[in-house]
Amino acid sequence: MKQYHDLLRHVLENGIKKEDRTGTGTLSTFGYQMRFNLQEGFPLVTTKYVNYEKVLGELLAFIAGETNANVIAEKYRFKTWKLWADEDGELGPVYGKQWRSWWGASSIINRKGIDQLQNVVEQIKTNPNSRRLIVSAWNVGELDDMALPPCHLLFQFYVADGKLSCQLYQRSADLFLGVPYNIASYATLIHMIAQVTGLEVGEFVHTLGDAHIYLNHVEQVKEQLSREPRELPQLGLEPDIKNIDDFDFDDFSLILYNPHPAIKADVSV
Repeated sequence: MKQYHDLLRHVLENGIKKEDRTGTGTLSTFGYQMRFNLQEGFPLVTTKYVNYEKVLGELLAFIAGETNANVIAEKYRFKTWKLWADEDGELGPVYGKQWRSWWGASSIINRKGIDQLQNVVEQIKTNPNSRRLIVSAWNVGELDDMALPPCHLLFQFYVADGKLSCQLYQRSADLFLGVPYNIASYATLIHMIAQVTGLEVGEFVHTLGDAHIYLNHVEQVKEQLSREPRELPQLGLEPDIKNIDDFDFDDFSLILYNPHPAIKADVSV
């Protein structure tokens, strides 16, 4: 995870102080890219404990198209979305809705959303050289109806030498709390889609727009950077699953994860 630690150092040393929507304030830099070779291990931060069950729960909720924070908390064991939900737990057409039922002009005519995720899986199987293997959550026509516009908003797959890679564009990146989850989530998604399409895993390329450390996380980041990284874990998947919708919690195993203790920090809402 040297790439991630280098990014933290870069922002601590070079970041510009900026005000932000939450009122917390940030150290911010614009435009940064990390690359993770998934053949070398599963990129889950070891310099602090990251709860992988929460990473997995949020991802499974997105794949299921779920947009109610109460359901995400109860069924998928991820409670953080409640911070942005209304009194009924509704979040509006956030990630899962866009991945599985994109609503655009053709949808009005056909009365049916577009399943971007399933479409891209089928394209990887049938036309792996396509340069259109893209899923977008940035649906301009529905942004105002979302509790929180997507931060990680577009991802593209790439197939070469029997390996599946993915590049994510993230417009806004909370480096201490959010980004370790984002890295692990998309690395997991690559493993899942590689398995159901008969490929090996390749690279995860993480491209960031506004990469920031909240001012109330600076001391936590310094503590994290004082720790020595440990060997990356491995991710195991139930090998018989061949459909992206058939995965559940018990189908994943995190092998040899030996992190330093957790470091607490507040979420800026």
